Amino acid sequence: MHVFITGASGFVGGAAARHLVAAGHRVTAMSRSAASDAKVVAIGATPVRCDLETIAPAHLAGVDAVVHAAAFVESWGPKDAWFKANVLGTQSVLDAARTASVARFVHIGTEAAIVRGQDVHDADEDVPLAPDSPYPYCATKAQAEARVRAANAPGFATIVLRPRLIWGPGDTTLLPTLTEMARAGSWVWVNGGRAVTSTTHIANLAHAIELALTRGTPGAAYFVLDDGTVTMREMFGGLAGSAGLTLPDKSIPRWLADLLGGASEGVWRAFGLRGEPPLTRHAAMVMSRDCTLDDARARRELGYMPVVDRAAGMAALRAG
Repeated sequence: MHVFITGASGFVGGAAARHLVAAGHRVTAMSRSAASDAKVVAIGATPVRCDLETIAPAHLAGVDAVVHAAAFVESWGPKDAWFKANVLGTQSVLDAARTASVARFVHIGTEAAIVRGQDVHDADEDVPLAPDSPYPYCATKAQAEARVRAANAPGFATIVLRPRLIWGPGDTTLLPTLTEMARAGSWVWVNGGRAVTSTTHIANLAHAIELALTRGTPGAAYFVLDDGTVTMREMFGGLAGSAGLTLPDKSIPRWLADLLGGASEGVWRAFGLRGEPPLTRHAAMVMSRDCTLDDARARRELGYMPVVDRAAGMAALRAG
């Protein structure tokens, strides 16, 4: 199968590209620069020079399936950054794929699409999307998912995969952030790290992406998860430990984290300060809320089963 991937120079898209190349698929990938070209080629894929604004049907000539992994995932940035990348960017790729007669569109969504700031317990895919979430990342990923699912039509099947807290080798977000904060002495738990969460190892997500190329109900969304749940302290402590670091025990209550996140963002916006606030509303929310999910639908309809369990994944990270 000829698969086109967006975001292939990043964590998720890169893992998907490597997995699909190894499985014998022909992979082409969006590339915005010479540096990105090099990353794509190193994976074994072929770069196609375009971006989310300029992608056109010609870039997808002969493609059977698109895996859309590119997104703005930061918890801080210009006010319109999330909408431009996550909503308008997704629409651009959708439009190009439909016009190019691509048969299947696999969108990498997120559990954040159902989050308004509440605790989430054992949620399945019937929980409504949150396009009006107060967190820009959550809101725009919900809006993007809605567009992807609405675009499903005969001859153009769309599938949404929703991982949670993606981790594993090649991670460009969680472990680097933990490492930086631990070394700077700025790490603080929220509620002692007692919040319980589902997680998704990157190998499990790559496996699910390959399954979604040929399986699943068109127009459906699927949570893709590791087995079981874990506390934030266990998960983040384990990740830090894999890098030889120990996170301090300092902790603040949930209400204070929410207050500080909002206040920090307000100050940074009001005074146009450079860099990121020490705490954002989104980061405070993620660290303090339970988020446990049910992936029974993916197991039933995609034939999904995790290929890496959490203990083995942590051991592999420690082994380096």
